[in-house]
Amino acid sequence: MSQLGAVQVEIAVLLGRSRMPIQQFLRMGRGAVIPLEAAEHDEVWILANNHPIARGEIVIQGDRVAVSITGTADVNDYYAA
Repeated sequence: MSQLGAVQVEIAVLLGRSRMPIQQFLRMGRGAVIPLEAAEHDEVWILANNHPIARGEIVIQGDRVAVSITGTADVNDYYAA
């Protein structure tokens, strides 16, 4: 295996964001629901090691959820949100 093949990259998908007072957050317990500012067909951010690399959309296939890549990420848009 080449050294490049051994590099670990953490991939995350950001579904949405939410703002709330810290007091409300501290009162939350197990099972609490945080509403997101996102709709079903909104684009999602795909992050590699917490850095935006692409945009995508959620795809539901039976009982599985996947992400389809739709384009590259504009870092300025990510940090502006």
